[in-house]
Amino acid sequence: MTNKHNPLLNLSNACIFALWIGPKYIEIPYVINLLSLVTVILYSSCHYSLTLRKDQALARGEIDPALPKDAQEKVTTETLAQEDAKLFPIMGSLSLFSLYCAFRFFDKDTVNLILSAYFGLIGCGAITVTLSPLVGKALTPLTSIVFQRELKIPHSLPNMIGGDSPWDLSYEFTMADVVAFGGSVAATGVYLMKKQWIMNNAIGICFCLQGIEKFSLGTYKIGAILLVGLFFYDIFWVFGTDVMVTVAKSLDGPIKILFPKSLTPDPITQKIELSLLGLGDIVIPGFFLSLLLRFDAHQANLPVFPTNPHASFPKPYFYSGLAGYVLGMATTMFVMIQFEAAQPALLYLVPACLGSSITTAMLRGEWKDLLAYSEEVEEEEEEVKAKKVEKKDD
Repeated sequence: MTNKHNPLLNLSNACIFALWIGPKYIEIPYVINLLSLVTVILYSSCHYSLTLRKDQALARGEIDPALPKDAQEKVTTETLAQEDAKLFPIMGSLSLFSLYCAFRFFDKDTVNLILSAYFGLIGCGAITVTLSPLVGKALTPLTSIVFQRELKIPHSLPNMIGGDSPWDLSYEFTMADVVAFGGSVAATGVYLMKKQWIMNNAIGICFCLQGIEKFSLGTYKIGAILLVGLFFYDIFWVFGTDVMVTVAKSLDGPIKILFPKSLTPDPITQKIELSLLGLGDIVIPGFFLSLLLRFDAHQANLPVFPTNPHASFPKPYFYSGLAGYVLGMATTMFVMIQFEAAQPALLYLVPACLGSSITTAMLRGEWKDLLAYSEEVEEEEEEVKAKKVEKKDD
């Protein structure tokens, strides 16, 4: 295991850009375009999720010599609890059916207008966070200009709803963040006005990158529970009803990535025919694959401090999981084209991802290690850390 630079990560990032902008000018078979784009999105986002190992270590009370003590005390991590994983398909079903009812009983354009405003807001944030490191690298002096702000917002809500009053907000950003924010506002504005498929994809790709990079499933068991639950969720809503397909076709927002089947517009509608893939079919398996990659890093004793997404180390679980995902997605596309009907992608992706990881663990004799691996911060550790912070404040 070495810490050499990983050229594949830079190549993957370049491919994301090329596969985003390229199909607008070059006709690429949409199946190849889809499989290639989701593969490089997963490769890049999972590798950047290695930074979660540092956050998790800090949340457990470990010390990073490169960070000041006050910065280490503020670190928190987002992990999925087992109870939430079990409820996820139910909550997803309620949200999906609510959208279906909204499109059935209310004006479709009004619903899309409201949702567009919402997605525009969070899309602006996702693009900003994605662009900021690139702006910082291109214009390094901008990263030295730092702004710090503190806001206290009083509220009259009950504590059980709004928490303590006032809300104490403190944040720090650089001039590079400001430039990135300006670019994201422009990009989001173009999307909201034009609703071009290429701008839809820009926001969708950023959602995928940021979601997978910053969220942890906690344990392999929780990941398996989530995938199995969504396996049945996807089958029911696609095969059992018309709800999923109706919402996907009606919702005019960046919850999907669009792939042009041809650059020649339809002679009647003057529109390009597009195929779509829901972001959930990328992000949900992406959570699982990123967990496998961090398990690979754990098994290889990859240093947590400093965290290096470009580090080179053995990745048997990640590569087998990614290969399983690509095979599952290819099977989805084959069946969809063969039968000319929408398919629940998770029907094929879940067995592929789980099967590949289980097979790898069995062949390597590491099944118990995989099940024992955990990124959760124990409640006792959190309480001890909270008490230490309180004592310092006193």
